[in-house]
Amino acid sequence: MEIRNARFVRGIVGTNDILKSKRKQIAFIGRSNVGKSTLINNLTGSKGLVKISKQPGKTKQINFFSATLTYSNNPRQEKSTKRNEEIYLVDLPGYGYAKIPQEQREKMRKMILWYFISGETNLKKVILIIDSKAGLKEFDLEMIDVLKEYGPELGYQFVIVANKIDKLNQKQTHKNLQKIKEKIGEEIKVIPMSAKTGKGRNDLMEWIGV
Repeated sequence: MEIRNARFVRGIVGTNDILKSKRKQIAFIGRSNVGKSTLINNLTGSKGLVKISKQPGKTKQINFFSATLTYSNNPRQEKSTKRNEEIYLVDLPGYGYAKIPQEQREKMRKMILWYFISGETNLKKVILIIDSKAGLKEFDLEMIDVLKEYGPELGYQFVIVANKIDKLNQKQTHKNLQKIKEKIGEEIKVIPMSAKTGKGRNDLMEWIGV
């Protein structure tokens, strides 16, 4: 499966007609500096789709990108066929950057939570990105609790991507993943990945396509 033809559509800060679209939404959420923009660009094969700012916390809205999911059939089958599905990739603001004023941080937090619990969206998949070296932080744990509570009710699934494993050796990666699992439980899927090198990309794409 591949994600093709990704392009920016619009940014929103509240209720908007785009939320009523029947297109499936795949959302990306994570603290500032976890590599969310790099990850989205890696998945879409477009380096400039999501601008990577040198100033964390710059994104203050929910950004919608139109894209095409291309599903390929089993390569063992004699006849090759492909199926396309038009979707939205949804990039939520990075959260937790200390230099952002408290009032603004709280506003973004409420907007993020509203997106996941309002029931106004056709949300199907959520990719929660964390820094594999830094591990789980308070906001990550809060988001996991929200996704666990509202996901089954509103019909969406979530996965945790432990990004930046390129900065760890094999032993450190294993140790840090174990710490993450101890905090959240074995039932939550965790995909170790490097958005920079592409390691783990196929595992994430497979999860998206299920």
